[in-house]
Amino acid sequence: MTSTQSSSQPLRIGTRGSPLALAQANLVRGRLLAAHPALAPETTEICIIKTTGDRILDRPLSEVGGKGLFTKEIEEALLEGRVDLAVHSMKDMPTVLPGGLDVPCLLEREDPRDVFISPKAPNLWDLPDGAVVGTASLRRQAQILRRRPDLKVVNIRGNVETRLRKIEAGEADATLLALAGLKRLGLTGAVTAVIPLEDMLPAVAQGAIGIECRAGDDRILELLAALNHPATQTCIAAERAMLLVLDGSCRTPIAGLAQLDDAGGLSLRAMVLTPDGRTVHETLRAGPASDAERLGRDAGEELLGRAGPNFFADLANSAASD
Repeated sequence: MTSTQSSSQPLRIGTRGSPLALAQANLVRGRLLAAHPALAPETTEICIIKTTGDRILDRPLSEVGGKGLFTKEIEEALLEGRVDLAVHSMKDMPTVLPGGLDVPCLLEREDPRDVFISPKAPNLWDLPDGAVVGTASLRRQAQILRRRPDLKVVNIRGNVETRLRKIEAGEADATLLALAGLKRLGLTGAVTAVIPLEDMLPAVAQGAIGIECRAGDDRILELLAALNHPATQTCIAAERAMLLVLDGSCRTPIAGLAQLDDAGGLSLRAMVLTPDGRTVHETLRAGPASDAERLGRDAGEELLGRAGPNFFADLANSAASD
């Protein structure tokens, strides 16, 4: 690609319109401009696309279709050529992409931990009996109730700022959010406590930003190559391979985290739970980073076997009938 081609061709970046999504899209735009000086800032534009998930705010995602609600319209815009690339929180991405699309680039992962936010207690475990925790995440709900079955978990939807305002207004005694999003929004001052990974395993791919484009689009692939973080790509590959085996969606409490060590090894901790936290299946895999996807599949197959053939079907049916 010549510098003339780079500067003369517009670059359209598709994203949701929430403050966090825009912060992430602007982060990607800035890195693209820094990595490719020939790109023209005035033609490297951010295109806001409203998704179904952004429109439905009064029900849990598990009741209305799950993760694809935050990507469908953006991916349609990619396939139709209305945008050239799309910026996503990888934890929102379905495990199977539409034909013709790929995620060839992941930025370096931010801290994947969850945080506790409350005016009522210094940490999640010190909340008073019967306290109300607001979250739209079945994964968080299940892990909370596993340790504190006395707490009441209620649905809270909306962007990060909306959820923080709801806690300030007393709609719940506490909430849990991803530390990565608060960092990107400059809102870490709202954090009461960071929850250790031993106490709250994150969502698959939490903290990772993925960039999606049309498969075989050489111009965009060349631009994105400079931004990709191979270590993050390896860890996310392991986590998503596990999730694919489990056919995970927002209807199923699934958690997982892969980490690399200095010797080139990868460890993966994975967990599936019932929404009430009463039934938990966990596993751990370790091996060379080059086997990331195999380790992920193997962990998923073990969890699937231990949970039994009806575990996920029962959860889906339960969510559909709620």
